Amino acid sequence: MNHKETLFFVAKCLTISLEEKNKQEVEQQLKTQTVDWDAVVRISTAHYVFPALYCNLKRANFLSYLPKELVEYMQHITELNRERNQQIIEQAKEINELLLSHNITPIFLKGTGNLLENLYEDVAERMVGDIDFIFSKENYPKAIKVLTENNYSKVVKINYIFPNFKHYPRLQKENKIAAVEIHKELLIEKYAKEFNYRLIAKDAQKINGVTVMSFSNQLALSIIAKQINDAGFHYKNIALRNAYDLFLLSKKTVAKEAFKKFDTLQNPLNCFLAICYVTFNNINSLAYTKTVETEKYVAVYNNYLLNESKRNSVYKRKSTELFIKNRMSIIYKSLFDKEHRQWLLKRITDKNWQQEKLIQLGIKKSKPSS
Repeated sequence: MNHKETLFFVAKCLTISLEEKNKQEVEQQLKTQTVDWDAVVRISTAHYVFPALYCNLKRANFLSYLPKELVEYMQHITELNRERNQQIIEQAKEINELLLSHNITPIFLKGTGNLLENLYEDVAERMVGDIDFIFSKENYPKAIKVLTENNYSKVVKINYIFPNFKHYPRLQKENKIAAVEIHKELLIEKYAKEFNYRLIAKDAQKINGVTVMSFSNQLALSIIAKQINDAGFHYKNIALRNAYDLFLLSKKTVAKEAFKKFDTLQNPLNCFLAICYVTFNNINSLAYTKTVETEKYVAVYNNYLLNESKRNSVYKRKSTELFIKNRMSIIYKSLFDKEHRQWLLKRITDKNWQQEKLIQLGIKKSKPSS
């Protein structure tokens, strides 16, 4: 199995609980005993869908086709993730009650929001990092104050903070499993006028005592998190964790209708939907609006999947371009914005930062760990 075949096989497995055609095709492939399980583990782990893969195979009663040692390993990792997610759910509910007691309503986002609303048949399916939520601009500083007064402190202990457009620096609390991100925006500045708190608050829904976005906006954010915030639109690659969320949400709302309200965001989002449609084996709920742009995008996506050297080369080049663009943007903003200017001056005069850069440039050697 090459990279593309393995990726598509993993993706297809993620749908077998809900798609009978894919279930039959996966079983036929499993019966041939030609699956490269090392490659499957490598890709599903890299895409953070390893527990979701296990849960879907288990529900379909397909575990007997897998090597026994692999099943035991998958079961172990999934159980660890289940325990973590149960703690995240408990922590998120505590935070929700705390903020509500101060007349502040958080709208939970991404993985944590999905867990709280029971999007997944098994809470162990989703691998979650932080607890993300968003507030109105008025409640944003109030939420920070409430959480910091309740023993949440910055993860990174430095005396200067980058003026982040989207969210406050990550906070953590002793003996709590997850860090939290307090958002005031969902997107980088270029797109923030199209998708923001004002828009999602209009049709936010309350499920199980917590507030989450509408299914349509959740679907859009699942794509946005990859395509825009993580620059996936430039790399023309897929993130199966986001794609799996998109697939599940496409059973609750019409996918291609979810972002017709957007202007500049519409094409990047439709392109991601297009590669999900192809990768998940042409599932009806992932049908997209075909345009010249989407067909070109899919063609390039397929080409990269089949050509590892080109895929890696493009990734390195785009990463460098985006890094330089980002650094130039910071310098430009520092010329006109006092907050950015102060941050930049503190950053370049930080002795720890200077040491780190000297090591990265190979001018200085790092100290051996004791």
